Amino acid sequence: MHKTVFMFGKLFPLAPPCGSTDTKHHCSIFLCYSKMHKNRLILLIYFIVHVMQPSGLALLDSMTSRHRWPEKGWGLLQLLLVVSVSQAEELVCRQRGDPENPQLLKDGDIMLGGIFSFHNSWINRKDTYRHKPLPLQCTSLNFRGFQYSQAMLFAIEEINNSTVLLPDISLGYKIYDSCSSIARSVRVTLALANGNEVLSALSAPCTRPAQVQAIMGEGSSSPCMAIATVIGPFHIPMISHFATCACLSDKNKYPSFLRTIPSDYYQSRALAQLVKHFGWTWVGAIRSNDDYGNNGMATFTEAAQQLGICLEYSVTFFRTDPPDKIQKIVDIIKASTSKVIVTFLSAMDINALVQQLSLRNMTGYQWVGTEAWIFDSQTAAMDSNHILDGAVGLSIPKAHVSGMREFLMNVKPLNSSSNEMFPEFWEKLFSCKFKQSTSLVGNQRECTGHEDLTGVQNSFTDMSLMPILYNVYKGVYAVAHALDNILSCNKTCNKKVQLDPYMILQRLKKIKFKTKEGDEVYFNENGDPAAKYEIINWQPTEHGIVDFVTVGLHDASLPADKQLNLQNKSLIWAQNSQQVPLSVCSEKCPPGTRKVLQKGKPVCCYDCLRCAEGEISNRTDSITCVRCHPEFWSNERRDACVKKEAEFLSYEEIMGALLTAASLFGTCITAVVAFIFFRYRKTPIVRANNSELSFLLLFSLTLCFMCSLTFIGRPSEWSCMLRHTAFGITFVLCISCVLGKTIVVLMAFKATLPGSNVMKWFGPTQQKLSVLGFTLIQVIICVIWLTISPPFPFINFKKFKDKIILECALGTAVGFWSVLGYIGLLAMLCFILAFLARKLPDNFNEAKFITFSMLIFCAVWITFIPAYVSSPGKFSVAVEIFAILASSFGLLFCIFIPKCYIILLKPDKNTKKNMMGKVAPKSF
Repeated sequence: MHKTVFMFGKLFPLAPPCGSTDTKHHCSIFLCYSKMHKNRLILLIYFIVHVMQPSGLALLDSMTSRHRWPEKGWGLLQLLLVVSVSQAEELVCRQRGDPENPQLLKDGDIMLGGIFSFHNSWINRKDTYRHKPLPLQCTSLNFRGFQYSQAMLFAIEEINNSTVLLPDISLGYKIYDSCSSIARSVRVTLALANGNEVLSALSAPCTRPAQVQAIMGEGSSSPCMAIATVIGPFHIPMISHFATCACLSDKNKYPSFLRTIPSDYYQSRALAQLVKHFGWTWVGAIRSNDDYGNNGMATFTEAAQQLGICLEYSVTFFRTDPPDKIQKIVDIIKASTSKVIVTFLSAMDINALVQQLSLRNMTGYQWVGTEAWIFDSQTAAMDSNHILDGAVGLSIPKAHVSGMREFLMNVKPLNSSSNEMFPEFWEKLFSCKFKQSTSLVGNQRECTGHEDLTGVQNSFTDMSLMPILYNVYKGVYAVAHALDNILSCNKTCNKKVQLDPYMILQRLKKIKFKTKEGDEVYFNENGDPAAKYEIINWQPTEHGIVDFVTVGLHDASLPADKQLNLQNKSLIWAQNSQQVPLSVCSEKCPPGTRKVLQKGKPVCCYDCLRCAEGEISNRTDSITCVRCHPEFWSNERRDACVKKEAEFLSYEEIMGALLTAASLFGTCITAVVAFIFFRYRKTPIVRANNSELSFLLLFSLTLCFMCSLTFIGRPSEWSCMLRHTAFGITFVLCISCVLGKTIVVLMAFKATLPGSNVMKWFGPTQQKLSVLGFTLIQVIICVIWLTISPPFPFINFKKFKDKIILECALGTAVGFWSVLGYIGLLAMLCFILAFLARKLPDNFNEAKFITFSMLIFCAVWITFIPAYVSSPGKFSVAVEIFAILASSFGLLFCIFIPKCYIILLKPDKNTKKNMMGKVAPKSF
């Protein structure tokens, strides 16, 4: 007989490896491995190596050599082989990770688990993945978690002392701190299910019964979802006292989850009915950014829409949100028109939000709250600026459990605990430090361990959450009653019954009993209790303390029209008002706006959307906005059309005035230079540089300076035609004169060669004719341009929405660029000739000055092109004027200023002898 093993629902025989005399069993078993699911394949390989030992390794070798593996499956197999072979010699079942020790522990015949948040947060550590991560270090002690654990201990103590319920059975407990961490909640859940034994002998199976029969906690929805997901397949009952998310009612996802607090499915609908009752059809909504807030607000939104209530905004908030997001929420609230804010916030989140609103003094809003904070005295104590005064909301019905308060106040047993957490608890509870504490400072009182709670006021001594403590109490009693039924307890219990969590879970679903206070406890098909709420109103007293006044009841088990029952009590609203706040869906849209229905919201709700730029509405509640005429634009209020501002380069503005001044300055300087040349026209330096061309050049420069003035002012038909043609002709005249002077310099030195008669071919007459010819060509280009498609005034509506640009359209761009191109051609020719003549004798030669002036001229007009094309509106005109003035000043200063300097300041150099000093005697 071969050994067999149970896997995947079948018995498989253990036999020698493939290749031996008896291999049919194994070979037939593993023929289907290539079609297996990846998870089953992992288990199969693990089984082969760890259970079958050497025969398994040989079998794997046979499988890998004889069969074709998919590429991903082969890589997975290789990795598992390495890991599995390295562990093939282990003979024990080993628990992964470090053991988790409970914070509170007591042995008993039947063990219950507890998970509560003794801390609110933890220290974040950045893992380097070079060593095993350190255990979670919890911070911010939470007295509420201690209260919940004490309530659980109180219930267990009562049951253990009872002679009616589980008479000869003692209940024990293991209670863990979750630190408000979902990851740690899951970790301690596994510790409750598995126990803390690290090793287990191979002779014993690697499976075992659950170490606890039920788990009490956690208080928040998100951790409960994670825990219920983990323990659901094992059918370990989990009973929460404060997790209200409606999503936890899904028994397909969370089959073993139950709770002693109503689901938000009922609370959300009750809130919608409450809001509708007070006539608030236009409200804002703020929710915690977690499962509790998101699911609760989603249900409220659905119910509110069915009742004709519109949500102006719905934003998420979490206590760890960055300042910019908090500021955004504050801005949304400030900008809203609704005066009612419905919240689905946890107690910690509402405390953080109120603190931020207090810093900004945001009072006057009517708050509607849930059971998470509406009856929490700690929240009321933190609201020093009375932000929440007048709040209304739903709470769990008030409860009183005889003996519980006294039990909670007796903290002496906690002092006897050896757990390291309780010195921390004791120090914070009594604001002292133990002598051995490392954080002891000189002015702090030393703990004796014998303190009592007389006169101590903090969240641990606050009993405002007694209804929630009562929920913990009811959860423990529900498990006890289920156990009592299973064990058939009368005066004694049948201890031979093999307890199974699944059995307890099924009995819990059917349990129905009354507590000693007379309250009936049962769970519906979703694991939820009956939904009953009290309607609470925050009414501030003369001493500044908030009184939680019950003003009504809501019972979800009654017909819809009778569920809400408000008592005849006077309510206090926001800012101590006696009048119900008005928060309607929409106010009238003023002129300048139009009504826009909000997508996905009732027709009664609409936004007053401001008219777009260029559109107006001049009556209240206008449905549409009317677009203004192209020459008009909407005013700031969008209720009238005003004529657009016409923009052009005018003499009145600073830029136009400066350019005008520069133009006139250039004209005056040119006139002064012309006067100097005329005054000293008979001196050698004037005569040597062709005085006729010099005077003609000065005249053309004067026209260049003056033509820039045609670009300034409101464009008209004649100014548009004049500005470009005058600019083109005067600049060609100017460049032609410079070109003539350059040719004269070259010809003059050619004439000094023996037998040369070049100058007779380029005398004064020829020079004048060349200037005339060059200028005539430009005149012809301009005439053709003006004839075919002349420039004209144009009103540009497209460049700016709120302005009209008055400009001169070119008519045809070919004409404009032909004029500029011809000027550029002459300038380049002049530059080349002047560059060739730059090394002639210095005293006579002005070619180097012409070279430099042409260099400036070309640089200005080359940079002009991209600047002109990219400049908007009047700035393109300014760029063109600047180019005209810059090039004109360049010609004037480079060619004439050096001569004026010699004429006026160095008259000793203005002689014929000095002008011919470096020329050979045979030259003249």
